[in-house]
Amino acid sequence: MRSLTLSTELKKSKSKKNNHHYTDVHGLPCIEKIVTSVEETPEPIGTNIVGIIPEWISGSFLRNGPGKFEFGNQKFNHWFDGQALLHQYKITKGEVTYKSRFLSSTCYKGNAEHNRIMVSEFGTMATPDPCKTFFQRFLSKFEMPSVTDNGNVAFMLYKGDYYVSTETNFMHKVDPETLQSTQKVDWSKFIAVNGATAHPHTDPDGTTYNMGNSYSAKGAIYNIIRVPPNKDSPEDTLEGATVLCAIPCVDRGKPSYYHSFAMSENYVIFIEQPIKMNTLKIATGKLLGNTISDSIYWDPKLDTIFHLIHKKTGELSSVKYVTKAMSTFHQINAYEQDGFIIMDLCASDDGNAIKNFNIQNLRKSGEALDEVYNTMARAFPRRFVLPLNVDGETRLGVNLNTRPDSSATAMKINNNKVYCTHEDLHGDELHKYGGLEFPMINYKEYNTRPYRYYYGCGFRHMVGDTLIKMDIQDKTMKVWEQPGFYPSEPVFAPSPNATEEDDGVVMSVVITPNQDKSTFLLVLDAKTFEELGRAEVPVNIPYGFHGTFNAAE
Repeated sequence: MRSLTLSTELKKSKSKKNNHHYTDVHGLPCIEKIVTSVEETPEPIGTNIVGIIPEWISGSFLRNGPGKFEFGNQKFNHWFDGQALLHQYKITKGEVTYKSRFLSSTCYKGNAEHNRIMVSEFGTMATPDPCKTFFQRFLSKFEMPSVTDNGNVAFMLYKGDYYVSTETNFMHKVDPETLQSTQKVDWSKFIAVNGATAHPHTDPDGTTYNMGNSYSAKGAIYNIIRVPPNKDSPEDTLEGATVLCAIPCVDRGKPSYYHSFAMSENYVIFIEQPIKMNTLKIATGKLLGNTISDSIYWDPKLDTIFHLIHKKTGELSSVKYVTKAMSTFHQINAYEQDGFIIMDLCASDDGNAIKNFNIQNLRKSGEALDEVYNTMARAFPRRFVLPLNVDGETRLGVNLNTRPDSSATAMKINNNKVYCTHEDLHGDELHKYGGLEFPMINYKEYNTRPYRYYYGCGFRHMVGDTLIKMDIQDKTMKVWEQPGFYPSEPVFAPSPNATEEDDGVVMSVVITPNQDKSTFLLVLDAKTFEELGRAEVPVNIPYGFHGTFNAAE
């Protein structure tokens, strides 16, 4: 084994100016096989069980992520562009079967039929049909680009049905048993939005909240979306969806990019971060050859703004909570207590990382791979404490966070602005594991409520290479790791009749790029974080994004 040295702090200012090196890692192993195309496995196959898969686990562990990275001689440029491959690990009485299926999206079918990239993705521009005349190809640059329906990010529930999506206006309703798309659904047919995140939040009654932008001659608007919990007919999809609140962005022509948002019992919290999208550049992308990725940039001169929207009234708080420029993709949890919103999230101080995940970067080796990793800021879990009772009588210039167990601050700096600093939601030990991302909690029981534990991946590589359990109470951690193995996002499933928060299992798919056909479903005891068992799958699987556990009824 080659040794890795991980710096826990930014290098000195001189080094920061030179390519912004955040870490000093050497000898990272090549992981190019995690972005290598695979074949689908549409019929269930058996797995080899090592250890014990508890017999009380009954249901399907569903995963989503990219699985095909080229068509013909044309290759996708960015990890986010790979075509959606849906996975099912069906667990019954201690046994596991596996199957996978490419999402039959419009773009996938068009790409496959013509054996080339027909629809532009996040980091890849589709090229004009070579069979057209030069004049036809020239005119095609002035057409509006087709919108992808490559739903490769996550599985999510609306009205009891599973959907997969990316971040455009298209989703696919999916049968979790067959993994087949049963319907393509367009958000814009129900409400005036041009997309939605792949990370909605759900209340205990099934009401679901999400976010999506709308664009007009006056610029971009952020929309908080509410989808009712029940169907009026079996064919219902997004019927009854409404825009709960519309928020104008600070710069109407340059809205912030966001991947998710936070939610407490009574509030949706939208995080307007300084990762900006140049909408003019996006609109002229086909003409000028710019992808969406080319149109996204990081502006560290801007503050990050927390917008609070009341879920029952749709009212946007006149108080803006701001903090320094930061980048966040995934939130951990948020809840209300003693007049405060406690909001926990994973964040870094640099928003350029999204561009580092070009496929060619993930396929590098040696010093070139080390260089990519070392110029990426690590994400760490942070806690913000937002005081809700801020009005004209609230004193300026004093810390409004009166919670004795918290070092976060919140200071009113004018009549409608509170400046916040965060508290680290981890101990020093996490630094040697490269920070934490893909956070997960016991969502069903503790989302929007006080909680103690969260789970995630440590990032000593471009992708997760450890699984971590964090204890908020004393900021200690438990770790699962094996050299050369790369676990995906951990998903918690509670034990039957569980009485404690961490009474259950954590499941993760572990990718083994340097071993052929040896990927496995890992099952850990959530309390002890000891391995219970694994189900070895005799096919190759790429590294994916997000998953969920669909318990059998």
